[in-house]
Amino acid sequence: MKSGALLVVIGIIAAAFGAHAQTDGNLTQYYEVPSYFNPSAIGNTDYIRIRGGARMQWVGIENAPKTFLGVADMPFKIGTKRLGTGINLTQESIGLYSTLNLGAQIAYKLRKLGGTWSVGLQLGFVDQAFRGSDVRLPEGDDYHQGTDDAIPTTDIHGTALDLGAGIWYQHKKFYAGLSCTHLTSPTITMNAESATGGSETSGRKYEFQIKRTLYFTAGCNIPIKNTLFELAPSVLVRSDFDYTGGIVTARARYRKMFSFGIGYRWNDAIVATAAVEFKNFFLGYSYDYTTSAIRQASSGSHEIIAGYSLKLDLGDKNTHRHKSVRFM
Repeated sequence: MKSGALLVVIGIIAAAFGAHAQTDGNLTQYYEVPSYFNPSAIGNTDYIRIRGGARMQWVGIENAPKTFLGVADMPFKIGTKRLGTGINLTQESIGLYSTLNLGAQIAYKLRKLGGTWSVGLQLGFVDQAFRGSDVRLPEGDDYHQGTDDAIPTTDIHGTALDLGAGIWYQHKKFYAGLSCTHLTSPTITMNAESATGGSETSGRKYEFQIKRTLYFTAGCNIPIKNTLFELAPSVLVRSDFDYTGGIVTARARYRKMFSFGIGYRWNDAIVATAAVEFKNFFLGYSYDYTTSAIRQASSGSHEIIAGYSLKLDLGDKNTHRHKSVRFM
């Protein structure tokens, strides 16, 4: 009941989640950062791909979820074998909670059945913190007292090892992947070691278990004959075995430069997206119009993702010189 008691102080945020915790961000432009959910979705192009972004969920509600992320990946070869490597960094805050995830990724690739299969692993850590110094219990609360031992009164945090794994199939016309984040369902023990010795919370420990989460994602590109347009439908389904949700998106691309689309997140929102790609630069924006009762307090959710891709030469003889990304 320690972690359950902590959730009580989040108030409306906890209620809005319907009793399931959001550890991974609810990204609308999931198709642009597949390695965020699946460590095997790396090194699938001949580019160094860098993406970064931010999501502001349920704007208008105090302490609503905010997610910041950065991902990067690239292919490389060992002999004739092709592999991929990447990094994944995310920071999310929900109410008085904040979570930092950092992971290194590696994937092995094998060409079979007309496409490329990838098996990937992510090794990293997860750090969680709770701002107990900001806890304010309303006067006359019949459920909690100001001296409730289950509620910390100082800032606490803890760190745990975190693993992820996945499999990915990439075809020239479509892709599909299955993955699991927080594979070991790590338990984070949070304490107040940095608190002052006189604090009532000092020496106490609080536990929070992160649920393993399954992801299935798929999409394809459908050229429209005699036009410069192509359709790019995609879907993402997630489940932590207590809660299952998903989002389906239909986008159209023009000249492989401009794209726009609409989508629906199950029991949550109708989404609209727009993006532009120019000389290896990418910029995308999405807006979620909430369809649940939360819309009475929120104007919706906003998300922006930007990125850059640098072409690599994976031939035996690399005749191209590449400038450092930092100076481009």
